[in-house]
Amino acid sequence: MLFDYSWWTFFFRWLHVLSGVMWIGHLWYFNFVQIPSMPKIPDEQKPAITKVIAPAALFWFRYGALATVITGLILAYMSGYIGNALKLGFGDDNRKFTAIGFGMWMGLIMAANVWFVIWPKQQQALGLVEATADEKKRAGRIAMLASRTNTMLSVPMLYAMTSTHFY
Repeated sequence: MLFDYSWWTFFFRWLHVLSGVMWIGHLWYFNFVQIPSMPKIPDEQKPAITKVIAPAALFWFRYGALATVITGLILAYMSGYIGNALKLGFGDDNRKFTAIGFGMWMGLIMAANVWFVIWPKQQQALGLVEATADEKKRAGRIAMLASRTNTMLSVPMLYAMTSTHFY
């Protein structure tokens, strides 16, 4: 059969999980490895992180977020619950839609944070765009706090997304 709906639903679920691992894996790498390790790195070695590793990791981080959102929305549409989930199950009295909807909204908020707060501030902090020394310092702090916020939000988001199997 040319269009096996079950196979395509599975395929988008797999892409969604793969993208999510890429995104949240990088988020946790930044917050549990890179940020705490930076003060321990000698100053002469820090350009390797800020000029090579961080920009590459940020690329995969932000496109992992984008791919996770896109594949998640496609999967929700194909599974027939996108509207119910986005309205958090209100009017449906279905806890599954509330749980998956909560996870979807958390993911959307986190992805917006990646693209509209973390990435623009990281560009300043890493010197990828023009910024004064004070602007770089402030941008780095804002990016770090936004990233830490996403790390904290990732735990209930992942719980909500996986808890749907209980309903």
